[in-house]
Amino acid sequence: MHTKPTLDFIYFEAGGGHKAAATALQAVIAAEGYDWDVRLVNLQEVLDSLDIFRKVTRIRLQDLYNHMLAKGWTLGSVYLLPMMQGVIRLYHGAAVKLLMNFWKARKPDMVVSLIPNLNRALFESLERACPGTPYVTILTDMADYPPHFWMEEQTQHFICGTKKAFEQARALGHAEERVFQTSGMILRPAFYEISKVEKEEERKRLGLDPHLPTGIVLFGGEGSNVMFSIAEQLGNSRRELQLIMICGRNARLKERLQALKIKNRILVEGFTKEIPYYMSLADFFIGKPGPGSISEALHMGLPVIVELNAWTLPQERFNAEWVRDQKVGIVLKDFRGIVTAVEQLLRSDQLEEMRGRIKQMSNRAAYEIPPILEQILAAHTEGTSPLMNAGEHRGRGEPL
Repeated sequence: MHTKPTLDFIYFEAGGGHKAAATALQAVIAAEGYDWDVRLVNLQEVLDSLDIFRKVTRIRLQDLYNHMLAKGWTLGSVYLLPMMQGVIRLYHGAAVKLLMNFWKARKPDMVVSLIPNLNRALFESLERACPGTPYVTILTDMADYPPHFWMEEQTQHFICGTKKAFEQARALGHAEERVFQTSGMILRPAFYEISKVEKEEERKRLGLDPHLPTGIVLFGGEGSNVMFSIAEQLGNSRRELQLIMICGRNARLKERLQALKIKNRILVEGFTKEIPYYMSLADFFIGKPGPGSISEALHMGLPVIVELNAWTLPQERFNAEWVRDQKVGIVLKDFRGIVTAVEQLLRSDQLEEMRGRIKQMSNRAAYEIPPILEQILAAHTEGTSPLMNAGEHRGRGEPL
């Protein structure tokens, strides 16, 4: 009797990007015909009884994180992260024991982590419960933020979306045959499937001017109050333009933006899965330097404007530096300079140069990862190490 290999994909809903990456991979695996049983595991629910943050604040850690993002309370996050990691170390033994029982009951053929901070507990518990089971960490950030964020010194595999992350894994001593590099971050299949949009017609249909420069403003699934300031500044700027504001689940922000009296036009949208469609109507992107948002915007051909300062999450600071180094956008000290930044971006030579560099990128990570997982599974079944090196998984374009 044929039994499908079972792959457990570990995510949590802090920020949304981890779950989005897990579900995107699951969809690609199903569409590409892999004969696997992919099971999504929300680690927050598995470890809920140990959530010390909920015991202190009465709010689950992932909910606390999302609330901080929505309110913009990220100043000092570089100091909060070590504190959080200290709590994780304090409860490490209890977490390992709880997870051991979880793995013994599930008996996965492979565990794929798409989360940071807890890879040590996940790996140790799996190794004790199901010795030798392949453990893979897929970084959903563009680089690690050491120590003990994404990468640990343990015998496992890594799938990295940038050269920087690949080099970090190798520098930590991980064998070359256990570290793979893809051509970017994981994107939802919808970003590859969107049909050609008649931009001018669609803009008119939505009540926008078909010819004006159009920016899309997006700060993740929880939105951010900084979007209101951006709308005020650009809405009253001398430059004629228009904005598509995606507020996510932040209903209060959506109400405030809809009531805003400004000169320039804005289209306000709440939580939507139609991000590829709205990006196809835009000329540039404004948002936080999240790995998902930047990757989505670049895939859709949009130069980006992001912020880098003390409020920027520590694990996202490299992303902003990468944007500046690649010359595919503008990095601001803060969004109070957004009017000047947009003026600079919309200069014809600047915009066309950035678009030219973006066109040279090709991100196929979501389709490159399943063959890597297949290879790791096959090597485990045959009792050998994966033979292909990372360079053979760089997809159709140069990696980020």
